[in-house]
Amino acid sequence: MERDYSFARYLAAKKSVDDRALNLHVSETLSNVLTGTENLSVLEVGAGIGTMVERLYERQTLLSGTSYLAIDAQANMIETAQERLRPLTEEYALELEVIDLLNFLAREQGRRNWDLLIAHAFLDLVNLKTTLPQLIALLKPGGLFYFTINLDGETILYPVIDRELDEQIIALYHRTMDTRMVDGRRSGDSQTGRKMFAHLPAAGAEILDAGSSDWVVYPRAGGYEADEAYFLHYIVHTIARALEGNPDLDRNYFAAWIAQRHAQIEAGTLVYIAHQLDFCGRLSRS
Repeated sequence: MERDYSFARYLAAKKSVDDRALNLHVSETLSNVLTGTENLSVLEVGAGIGTMVERLYERQTLLSGTSYLAIDAQANMIETAQERLRPLTEEYALELEVIDLLNFLAREQGRRNWDLLIAHAFLDLVNLKTTLPQLIALLKPGGLFYFTINLDGETILYPVIDRELDEQIIALYHRTMDTRMVDGRRSGDSQTGRKMFAHLPAAGAEILDAGSSDWVVYPRAGGYEADEAYFLHYIVHTIARALEGNPDLDRNYFAAWIAQRHAQIEAGTLVYIAHQLDFCGRLSRS
């Protein structure tokens, strides 16, 4: 398989997967609460290449006149987003900024507040306990949040290759999320979804709706939908990269396992499932 994987292409390929996965009941709750709201100010953190902006536009969730600030730490993601979102700039006051989240939080605390805060497939990459209260504090009193695709501790690759080895690899992969360090700080959790039920109220937020948003990718007649084979290859590549050199794994067995998973994608036989949760809610008005 190719060795130089593109994260931007992965995010583009992931859009169709996310479109199926996003919980419709939760998104409808958000839409209902936003009905008729004008001059809305929106902040999206970890915006990537802008697929959530596209999605909200396609679903007519946001009215024209909305001001939308999307931030991401990677310059090439924002550059790609600028190209993808150029047609939308006439309807939205759309601003894209390259900035690390922690630097953004330090800059904006006490300076600006937003009506709607969005984090899509992002909060399981941060320290939820310390970061979530700072994010919620960026909302105006009564402001809304929409936090989607939050991993909740289940990753499944099927068919089984070796049950014991499969379970060991997934457990070790989740452990890398739970022990991830960024700039000397804990950053990430494989069970972010379920922990939101405790961390959101602790941050002064009310959950209006929550529901599952599982990724389910499987071969259909003629193969995988859209560019989802690339999405799957990238997932397997990510597991390989995360566990490379892990002393708890036999190097040769692991390499063979990775090669077989890539081969299953090429043959159109791999099924991939990841359990995740979506949340919609608001900051207390008091």
